[in-house]
Amino acid sequence: MGDRRDAADNENKDSSGVEQYLVKDPERFALNFARMIEEAGKAAAAWAEPREKGEIRDTISDPVADMVRTFSKLTEFWLSDPSRALEAQTRLVSSYLSIWSNSVQRLGGKDIPDAVSPERGDKRFQDPEWAKNAFFDFLKQVYLVSSRWASDLVEDTEGLDEHTRHKARFYVKQVSNALSPSNFILTNPELFRETVASNGENLARGMHMLAEDIKAGHGELKLRQSDASRFVIGENVATTPGKVVARSELAEIIQYEPTTEKVLKRPLLICPPWINKFYILDLNPEKSFIRWAVAQGHTVFVISWVNPDERHGRMDWDDYINLGLEFALDTIGRATGEREVAAIGYCVGGTLLAAALARMARDGDDRIRSATFLATQVDFTHAGDLKVFVDEDQIAALEKAMTERGFLEGTRMATAFNMLRSSELVWPYVVNNYMRGKAPMPFDLLYWNSDSTRMAAANHSFYLRNCYLENNLSRGKMRLAGKPVSLADVKIPIYSLATREDHIAPARSAFLGCSFFGGPVEFVLAGSGHIAGVVNPPSSGKYQYWTGSKPAGEFDQWLADATETPGSWWPHWQKWMEKQDKKRVDARVPGANTEVLGDAPGEYVKVRV
Repeated sequence: MGDRRDAADNENKDSSGVEQYLVKDPERFALNFARMIEEAGKAAAAWAEPREKGEIRDTISDPVADMVRTFSKLTEFWLSDPSRALEAQTRLVSSYLSIWSNSVQRLGGKDIPDAVSPERGDKRFQDPEWAKNAFFDFLKQVYLVSSRWASDLVEDTEGLDEHTRHKARFYVKQVSNALSPSNFILTNPELFRETVASNGENLARGMHMLAEDIKAGHGELKLRQSDASRFVIGENVATTPGKVVARSELAEIIQYEPTTEKVLKRPLLICPPWINKFYILDLNPEKSFIRWAVAQGHTVFVISWVNPDERHGRMDWDDYINLGLEFALDTIGRATGEREVAAIGYCVGGTLLAAALARMARDGDDRIRSATFLATQVDFTHAGDLKVFVDEDQIAALEKAMTERGFLEGTRMATAFNMLRSSELVWPYVVNNYMRGKAPMPFDLLYWNSDSTRMAAANHSFYLRNCYLENNLSRGKMRLAGKPVSLADVKIPIYSLATREDHIAPARSAFLGCSFFGGPVEFVLAGSGHIAGVVNPPSSGKYQYWTGSKPAGEFDQWLADATETPGSWWPHWQKWMEKQDKKRVDARVPGANTEVLGDAPGEYVKVRV
């Protein structure tokens, strides 16, 4: 009796397990499937329309073309020697046979460990069915073995130059991430169950969202990562009180209202990147570096870059220095009566600041008396995965495309940055938005991340060629205002902050860059990455930072000898700033000595693409 009861229980369990993958209402499923097809047609139309009108022209600068060229070099190596190709195929087939053998033994009731397991932190295979269900477990293991085999092929390919190997690693990773069984309805148990449970309604919703996002991207996919309807710039993001006190063709200069009776004598100028917008430093009152700096007694001025269009196509780094940085310094002089200024540059804003400092030193302009670089590169030897997109062929094609309109669409740059962390910033949202049909949650950081800006053609070309391709800034070969500039001429004190997990400005790259300046450099390493490591208020109690000796020698040795301190680097920076000049004066009110053109955060930051 007991055996029959157990068998019946097992049969019921198996039945309920199968039932969750069976459509309950075929008529409703068919109706939703038809709706999905209709929305797919709208998505295709949104993609085709700007191309038919000539507003978008796909060029060989697209990564797919470069990926094919890169993979062809791998193929040449492995197919040039039949024994080598056979050995590689044998390794893969052997792994497949091992997975198959394990699966058969498990079906027989044996407890056999996986041939391969996901890496720690991989969230794609968390659903219990990936382990319990023999079919999905088999798919998972085949995928993991295949992707790791492909990565090993790249490492074992002889005769590749380092740039090509770097590109091959990157592209293999992108293809592997794209082909994960977690990204497809029929091979993801969770998606399969949701599709069945909703009779395909999730697919119809998802395709509708896809059509909306392609239309929003003007023919390119503008992947939504946050519920943008929940944020309004100036109302619940970028809310620190201040005034726009000057405006040029390229920049608005914002002066923030003081919150202390006395302020440091030297005003503080922040030069943010023109890729994305300045309010990453003013997301909300809790996370705002700008608000915190004001509370420490700084008179804070920020450059808010224009979102460029056809009018700005010929403007290069000299223009961004003249109409941005030097325009801001002139404005600060009028607003405060002070000549000596402290400056901060973040990411590419820091690279521009470093180049401007070299030009100013060459020309005898000493108004900036100290500089802070946040996640900034001035040498691009170890520039990370963004170098994948930079070689002569890709830049030349990109320049040709930009010349037609005078700028690069913001969606192109946003896509490139998202691809650097596609497993976190692309595929989870593709699955959630377009397969589950669920709108993403509101998240201020990801709202900022999607608020992309265009790139002025001449400026972007100058940046790619002089920094990533030719590394001219650290080599003393960058020419500004017609003459070369040298970082060795920059003698002022520098505070250089790198972040340990930075995928855009790697810590090793920022560390090496310190050696090119001619004055004292305080190098600090913060925990986390390019954004979270910088935007880390003391109140959060997160992460840590490392301080140590002069940044020289090998980065790994510096880190091994460094002192770790829990929490935010912000107070450490404040102490360093006060060492440079701790004199204080009466607080300055925005507009007291300048025209007021409007309230912070200004108008330029509100222009979306």
